[in-house]
Amino acid sequence: MQVDFYHLTRDPVERVLPVLATRTLGLGERMLIVSADPAHRAALSHALWTHTPESFLAHGERDGPNPQVQPLLLADRVEAVNGARFIALADGLWRDEALDFARIFLLFGEATIAGARKAWVALGEREGLARHYWKQDGGKWVEQTPGKRQDGHDGQH
Repeated sequence: MQVDFYHLTRDPVERVLPVLATRTLGLGERMLIVSADPAHRAALSHALWTHTPESFLAHGERDGPNPQVQPLLLADRVEAVNGARFIALADGLWRDEALDFARIFLLFGEATIAGARKAWVALGEREGLARHYWKQDGGKWVEQTPGKRQDGHDGQH
């Protein structure tokens, strides 16, 4: 199992999620996208429809028609009605139920960073789990070690 922590420092989740969803679909996988807030799910849905001018990412809502056939499914809770093996915790809130998935994306910003830190520490003690921490560096994502700056210093003397 792999958990990818995406620290959103530049782009909002509405710009990052469609990229992760596109890659997930490219791997032949399905994704469950979780956010407790209905307005946030609506914004994510809009972002999936308008990600690129030439295409859209087909998706639906858990409580909408035929959720089981949706390659990308927006939901307020962790329940893979669509058979997804990948999950995006798009509201930045860790949920232990996500550990039933093969790959987990936790997308968090400054408002949810404390919870992400707690999840990082707690997951560090689990066997068979790979954690990766990604942070934006200009226009690209760079894997980093939490607590370390890019220059290799940990900020302590």
